[in-house]
Amino acid sequence: MLFHTPIFLFAFLPITLIFYYLVRSYTKIPHEYVLIIAGLIFYAYWNIYLSPLIIISILSNFYFGKYLRSDRSKNSKKLIIISAVSLNILFLAFFKYSDFIIQNFNHIFDLNLKELNLPFPLAISFFTFQTIAFLVDCKEDNIKDYSLAKYSLFIIFFPQLIAGPIVRYNYMMPQFEDENNKSLNRHNITLGFLIILIGLFKKILIADNLSIFVNNGFTNHADIDLLNSWLSSFSFTFQIYFDFSGYVDMATGIALLFNIRLPKNFDSPFKATSIINFWQRWHITLSNFLMNFIYVPWTRSFKKLTYFKAMFVAVMVFLIAGIWHGPAWTFVIFGILHGFGLIINHGSKRFFKFKINKIILWFITFNYVNLAFIFFRAENFTTAFNIIRGMAGLNGFSNQNIIENNYYSLLAFFISIILCFFFKNINYLLDNFKFNK
Repeated sequence: MLFHTPIFLFAFLPITLIFYYLVRSYTKIPHEYVLIIAGLIFYAYWNIYLSPLIIISILSNFYFGKYLRSDRSKNSKKLIIISAVSLNILFLAFFKYSDFIIQNFNHIFDLNLKELNLPFPLAISFFTFQTIAFLVDCKEDNIKDYSLAKYSLFIIFFPQLIAGPIVRYNYMMPQFEDENNKSLNRHNITLGFLIILIGLFKKILIADNLSIFVNNGFTNHADIDLLNSWLSSFSFTFQIYFDFSGYVDMATGIALLFNIRLPKNFDSPFKATSIINFWQRWHITLSNFLMNFIYVPWTRSFKKLTYFKAMFVAVMVFLIAGIWHGPAWTFVIFGILHGFGLIINHGSKRFFKFKINKIILWFITFNYVNLAFIFFRAENFTTAFNIIRGMAGLNGFSNQNIIENNYYSLLAFFISIILCFFFKNINYLLDNFKFNK
């Protein structure tokens, strides 16, 4: 059940809203139960046979958290957190990376192991990172108000279940408990529906139309020419932004209908003037997770932290970020490219004192991000390098025409440029929207 489908918009969402506010306003039934049941139904609609997996994950991690919050020795807590995090990563790796690992074993050792072809559980990457953050907060004694119902709601709250943002327990749960959020809020309802419409516009009218250029270019990549290779690569860069940010906008709007405000996840990333700045604007909650739960603990583990050790860790963190996005070496290259981009940024600040015009920095950053996204989209290295060859003019200048009869896609492309570079983003609306009573 996806946010932009009729069954969600015209059946699931309105029914859930009505039941939620009726239960919260007129009964003594804990309101968490309505959203937990809604989340389980939402999850089961994707694949009912995989539903037990998220229930098992919720129950096991609830008890891991309970043990971590109990009065135990530091060594005992350390053993529990290592075990809990390892099991969650293994759970993710089994379903997401089994075939990738088998493929590489077959290639390296000339084996013929059969791939498992496991079904992919909905949102496993997101709720794994969210769970790890929760477990660490339990270990650090940051979680006070805690119950199975509240933890279940934290994990399976359906607006942010599919594509994030990745949220923290102490950010979300006080909002559910706030008495001011008990009844319908006209401001939040109006703003929520407006943001849902913006998200739908991004997803359906922009991203889906851009996908026509992208699919044509990346499918017919062998001899793709200069114009169409650039058009295909730029179209994917815009497509993934409007698809992902559109989905997050819909999640934000849906959560607002329940008087819940999700953290911002995008902040005009294509206006960034460095790779550092890009990751401060793109998938912000993932960047925060990588920084707080991987980069900082890793660098603190060194007895003496040097600049080169810090840069090595930065590359490794982005390698992890790359493989987190998908089980393929192209995603690894995507992550490594961003890691090296980070090193270049830090190195230029450290070793070179001269200033570069911001427009030049923006131009370099955007094109570097676009280059990295080619590997994100390409099914293999051959496809990626063929697109790059075309962009370098090595396949000629005009031997294809993916624009022909795709005028809606071309319009979506130009609208993308205008919205990305000349308009304020959704955060401005969230912070400044005023409801005229």
